[in-house]
Amino acid sequence: MRSRRRRSADSQMPEVNLIPMMDVLMTVLTFFVIISMGMTGQQLLNVRLPASVPGDGAVEEPQVTQADALVVGLDRDGNLILDNQPTNFNQLSQQVRTYFAQNPNGRLVLKADRTLAYREVSGLLTDLRAIGGNRVSLAVE
Repeated sequence: MRSRRRRSADSQMPEVNLIPMMDVLMTVLTFFVIISMGMTGQQLLNVRLPASVPGDGAVEEPQVTQADALVVGLDRDGNLILDNQPTNFNQLSQQVRTYFAQNPNGRLVLKADRTLAYREVSGLLTDLRAIGGNRVSLAVE
């Protein structure tokens, strides 16, 4: 038993020597600093920037006319609302088709009540996307 106690008393916990690790880190840091200083004097990418338009400096931007979005509401009872008037899905689909025929770049936004379950909202959103494609989106507030 004495030999066992003597071994545990003589053995020590290994110590971590941080000095060599810090030397390596400082060497790597110095390397990257020197390399980055050499790169600042050279152009890394060959990029041609656009030239300015000659003239008085006033550039006319093209006028883009975008139609207002058609907003469809869905209240907490699941009733459809269009132009602050309750409507059913058949009337709504007819009005949406007319709107998209008159406004090829038009958008439809569905605003649903927060208390509704998402499956109810997603069902209507899927039906509206069948009519309007990717021009139909869900409004999030």
